[in-house]
Amino acid sequence: MPWEQEKEKFGRNIIRELYREGMIRTWYRDNPDGWRLMSGLWSPFYIQLRPLSSYPDLLRKVGQALGMLIRQEAPSVTCCVGIAMAGIPLATAITLLEGLPSGFTRKLEGVHNPEELRSFIARYGEHALVEGVFAEEDRIALVDDLVTRFDSKILALEQVRQELERRHCYQAVAEDVVVLLDREQGAQEAARGRGVRLHALIPFRSQGLSWLAESLSEEEYRTLSDYLNHPGKYQDPTLQERLRAQAEDAKRE
Repeated sequence: MPWEQEKEKFGRNIIRELYREGMIRTWYRDNPDGWRLMSGLWSPFYIQLRPLSSYPDLLRKVGQALGMLIRQEAPSVTCCVGIAMAGIPLATAITLLEGLPSGFTRKLEGVHNPEELRSFIARYGEHALVEGVFAEEDRIALVDDLVTRFDSKILALEQVRQELERRHCYQAVAEDVVVLLDREQGAQEAARGRGVRLHALIPFRSQGLSWLAESLSEEEYRTLSDYLNHPGKYQDPTLQERLRAQAEDAKRE
């Protein structure tokens, strides 16, 4: 089977299981009030993949799929680094299922951007920024659960690159980022602008939502599709209230 077909088969199966286990939530089924995202925007759906380790069979599928994605789309990669915290179990699953060595970034309190990272290093220069074993010729892929705008991945890439320099691995490079799900809200463009290749098993807006269609009600699918194309429209409190009432009416039926 060609890789693109196999990739879609993995993606279809996994996204449906994520929805079934409540890691993809909608206002209609799970929370009539919707969600206020960290960006401040209101959303009728929410993706929370951190519980994935509580579902061993599903985690195994994800590890196999992401490992194969790396082999097919980034064959020069020799090891992967899980981005703390959600990316760590994914990188470990890839190691166990595909035999690709892995490490993980340390969670650095109070560090949110490359400038704060450099300040952290200046104060605590002896601390390892990344755990794991790396070689001079390594080609590293960073692994995480999902990506929105790529901001956190920029910091993780810099963290890895600073650690490689600290260890004198001057020929090693980190130029690939692998995620389970891309919300498709600008990350690909941001990655390309920095010379980084972003690989996603599930491109949510262009493919993932349609793969999920059979699991959703007609109203869920219609609303989520419209929201992904016109998020500003859904910041209207009147529309939010209408959706809330709609979800509560459906629960009473």
